[in-house]
Amino acid sequence: MRDNYISNYVQNIEISGIRKFFNKVVHYPQAISLTLGQPDFHVPEKIKKVLIKSIEENRTGYTSNIGIIELREEISKYLGSFDINFNVDEICLTVGGSEALFNTFTALLNPGDKVLIPSPGYPAYESCSKLLGAIPISYKLGEGFKLNIEEIKRKIDEENPKILVLSFPSNPTGATLTKEDRNELYKIIKERDILVISDEIYSALCFEDNYYSICQFEDIKDKIILVSGFSKMFSMTGLRIGYVCATERYMKHIMKVHQYNTSCAPSIVQWGVVEGLRNCMPDVEYMKKEFIKRRDYVYARLTDLGFKVNLPKGAFYIFPSIEKFNMTSDEFSEKLLKEGNVAVVPGSAFGKYGEGYIRISYAYSMEELKEALDRIEEWIKNNF
Repeated sequence: MRDNYISNYVQNIEISGIRKFFNKVVHYPQAISLTLGQPDFHVPEKIKKVLIKSIEENRTGYTSNIGIIELREEISKYLGSFDINFNVDEICLTVGGSEALFNTFTALLNPGDKVLIPSPGYPAYESCSKLLGAIPISYKLGEGFKLNIEEIKRKIDEENPKILVLSFPSNPTGATLTKEDRNELYKIIKERDILVISDEIYSALCFEDNYYSICQFEDIKDKIILVSGFSKMFSMTGLRIGYVCATERYMKHIMKVHQYNTSCAPSIVQWGVVEGLRNCMPDVEYMKKEFIKRRDYVYARLTDLGFKVNLPKGAFYIFPSIEKFNMTSDEFSEKLLKEGNVAVVPGSAFGKYGEGYIRISYAYSMEELKEALDRIEEWIKNNF
């Protein structure tokens, strides 16, 4: 039954399937949860000291809506190391990447506008679209969860969407954007009337030598908006700091939403990230190397257990197929939790093309991963 006092748009969405399964774990105290994308590392010590110092120095008032210039300068330099060029006036600090994403959608979308979103993909893209009365349209990722260029061309030509969402490195698959796909995508964007939102929150956790982004093309910069943040990069998920990059054409409108939404990002966290970008990149490199070790371990164990699985190239998720078990991803995940005491996220949480898979986060300690994989192995031996 619908409630006339509640927005129809809000009633048309549900809480994230990721959180649904995370919330179930409390009823199984012996279970190991591999559900959340939250690194088990601590915030780098140098950032902690600056956070404390900022409080002691009373840097706790409002900043400008767009954020302190010192941090925007550091972000501009950091993006430049990836051959992505945005100046300080094209960067706005937000309360996490989530706010950056929602502000951008709000500034751009009218009811009835169409949004092309990747599937499997992060569930917020679909939900944010629906909250604004827009129409999300899934495009299916190709072999190895890379872009299917022909599928994107076809969907753009058939559906005439306003926005194309990209997400690399990908949650939930760990796939990255290849040079070939980036170049083909560039041609599509240049030739067609479409705007791209590129979610690159995991850019610091790309495991390959070269990083490819659609934002690297200067001549289509006015068709690109970049969303990112520091929750994963500096293991500071609860400190809520992100950013959005766009030309003035879009930024002046994104800023209106941001101003009335949150005024500004947390002041002390902004100063902490300045320190992070200046002096904590070795910490990021260490975390990345540890994630690679964990990825290799989980991939090898899953392969040995007979799962069909792609080797992730970034982020800290792996997305094995469970089709051979003849269950839906929800059924598989429920049984694994209740009988095997391991919590994972069903692929159905990531769109219609996520069905037939599960997402495992390896943002947990090697000890937890080993115990969880041992339990999965035992559960499979006893049931299949």
